[in-house]
Amino acid sequence: MSEQTKIYAKELVSQMTLEEKLSQMLYASPAIERLHIPAYNWWNEALHGIARAGVATVFPQAIGMAASFDPAFLYRIADVVSTEGRAKFRQFSERGDRDIYKGLTFWSPNINIFRDPRWGRGHETYGEDPYLTAELGIAYIRGLQGDDPDHLKAAACAKHFAVHSGPEALRHEFDAQVSEHDLYDTYLYAFSRCVREAKVEAVMGAYNRVNGEPACGSKRLLKDILRGEWQFEGHIVSDCWAVNDFHLHHGVTKTAAESAAMAVNNGCDLNCGSAYLHLGAAVQQGLVSEEAVTEAVERLMEVRIRLGMMEDHPSPYVNIPYEKVECREHTELSVEAARRSLVLLKNKDHILPLQKEELRTIAVIGPNANSRDALVGNYMGTSSRYITPLEGIQQYVGDEIRVLYAQGCHLYKDKVEGLAETKDRFQEAVLAAEQADVVILCLGLDATIEGEEGDAGNEYASGDKPDLKLPGLQQELLETVAAVGKPVALLLLAGSAMDLSWADQHVDAILDAWYPGARGGKAIAEALFGEYTPSGKLPVTFYANTDALADFTDYSMKNRTYRYTDCKVLYPFGYGLSYSAVSYSDTDISRTECDVKDQVIVRANVTNEGNYLVHESVQVYIRHEDREVYEPGYQLKGLCNLILEPGETKLAEITLGMRDFAIITEDGECVIRPGKYKISIGGCQPDVRSEQLTGCKPDEFLVCRNGEEALIAY
Repeated sequence: MSEQTKIYAKELVSQMTLEEKLSQMLYASPAIERLHIPAYNWWNEALHGIARAGVATVFPQAIGMAASFDPAFLYRIADVVSTEGRAKFRQFSERGDRDIYKGLTFWSPNINIFRDPRWGRGHETYGEDPYLTAELGIAYIRGLQGDDPDHLKAAACAKHFAVHSGPEALRHEFDAQVSEHDLYDTYLYAFSRCVREAKVEAVMGAYNRVNGEPACGSKRLLKDILRGEWQFEGHIVSDCWAVNDFHLHHGVTKTAAESAAMAVNNGCDLNCGSAYLHLGAAVQQGLVSEEAVTEAVERLMEVRIRLGMMEDHPSPYVNIPYEKVECREHTELSVEAARRSLVLLKNKDHILPLQKEELRTIAVIGPNANSRDALVGNYMGTSSRYITPLEGIQQYVGDEIRVLYAQGCHLYKDKVEGLAETKDRFQEAVLAAEQADVVILCLGLDATIEGEEGDAGNEYASGDKPDLKLPGLQQELLETVAAVGKPVALLLLAGSAMDLSWADQHVDAILDAWYPGARGGKAIAEALFGEYTPSGKLPVTFYANTDALADFTDYSMKNRTYRYTDCKVLYPFGYGLSYSAVSYSDTDISRTECDVKDQVIVRANVTNEGNYLVHESVQVYIRHEDREVYEPGYQLKGLCNLILEPGETKLAEITLGMRDFAIITEDGECVIRPGKYKISIGGCQPDVRSEQLTGCKPDEFLVCRNGEEALIAY
């Protein structure tokens, strides 16, 4: 941001009365006509497309995009999203429509860590790994904001700061207790990089307390770390009505005025909610100074200037035409994103891809087979066209193959029709399976039961999952259909890890489609019939069950995620099969002995030995061999996505720097230590389960780092 922008913001705010300044700290900010400041509603969403403002391109949910393991691809998606946001903003504003969800300040991405598979909002994130989350978050932010810091295409917001991942039912009163090691090693890593590297314009606080302080009014988080350690210059916004929780639920203040003052004094500039309606009283009572208010409003004016909302500071993006909204180019990219999100978990005897010439009848069964809800996740826009898995398969095979459909069961209830007996759709499913050559069984969840407290149904713990089992009668339907004896491919549409232990043993293929976007059924059908190969990798661990998981309210990372777990793993983080075999050869490392501060370069020749174009996610992991008991095991620290034609070989080269080898101590310090480090490179984790599933073992190298322990910047 230029000094000129800061000066202009100061001049603008200096002309405001106190009442006018206070009005600009509300998410629905009124116009100040005498200063030519238009009305503006700060609340907009762009998690996987422009949301809640009519028609827009609906991309796969964030967790699905994360399965691409490809930051450059997420940048392309975010660039499209901001293009559509600009087109909408211009047209709505010119017509005097400045309503909610129509601005340029997008409260996305969600870069919280999906630490527990039961968390209902985990599908809004990029998964369980801090490094992957940071890489994808940085790319998405840059795509939204553009490459000119003085003229933002849109303003992104990293949320929810920090240590926030359920339980949803307790979020307004919950105190997340976290160690210094886990705070810096896991919960703050992606936020730090999004602030420092992507220059994200905004950060949103969380509902919960963190070690006793409400996140939206935390001196430690907002002043000491965000503005102090990281030198964050953008604005901070509260989660919606979170400041009211200070006095209503957390009990750290007694009145709304005290809550508002606490938030502003600790750096929260903008209030989504109503607490800042009491800021005037807080100033009168001496709880907050007008100087603090002025600083907050200056930051808010700075972003509006950079977005081109002031008459004498126009935006270079102002002429993006409305025709760009859900144009063909964008919808094609959304289908490509759905393709890139698919993760093939099992493919016994290469049953997939299906061969059209060998089939006469296909049965498509399950509550998610023809569900639009299962396509889109939450925080979504409206598509002009939806393609469910059933519709995608019907369109793909045309009249050549008969497609039988049976719902089988409700998503989570024990009957479909209210007056019917239980399992009222089971026999229809059995009949369809009996007549078919192959069964596509579409099970899972949707955002009506997996999501945010207040949005998702209370049957599933205010959006969280009570366990990892398929809800309702789905497991029984799975077993009933499998007992017919026909080949079964399970298609999972869900935003999180499920217990697929029985399916892993009894069905022929499993394809995870997440929430694949409005037209995801097209991508699914094409994958099933071999128009391309699935290439996604799991951004989360699939556990066999929840038996060994820690209590949901325990924020210690012990035994959580692939970095720390001792749980029985069904499908590991970073895992995914393909229709094409990919091999690694000539792997090497630039040095096996070096100073603690030296870089290390890891290389491999990667060859596509199959018949399909492949997007191969090359993964580099590091493990400190002399680690303390509180430190993680292998950690993803390098990523490279290669596009390989059949028979093609490309060089993957990944550079590991000081921060990649750094260790967070128990006291939260970031240090480089001498010692032995194991480095692996391959298409998956260097763990036993991945080797069992893929038949491949990543190559590993031992590096000795010499010298003295050194403290480095986090």
